[in-house]
Amino acid sequence: MPIIEGKVLEGSTIYSDGWKSYDGLILNGYDHYRVYHSKDEFVRGKAHVNGIESFWSFTKRRLAKFNGLTDEMFNFHLKESEWRWNHRGEIYDTLYERV
Repeated sequence: MPIIEGKVLEGSTIYSDGWKSYDGLILNGYDHYRVYHSKDEFVRGKAHVNGIESFWSFTKRRLAKFNGLTDEMFNFHLKESEWRWNHRGEIYDTLYERV
């Protein structure tokens, strides 16, 4: 909880899986929606975590190619992965336009 409180603004909406440690999010001022993968639930109304899980799967594969990163370079490579994720399917066109 201290990590979340240090990085996420109070009143933010958080989507998560059913991990028990997330139980206190509502008590700490967050809007919290969850799905329970352990019960074969992957979507509940507007709550799902498939997008973020897909992003992290993509990012972990990209970062593994570096065989480790320094703390100073991690955020740089994370932002690159974010850009690549948000522009997937159009990277060639986006880069070609800038030349």
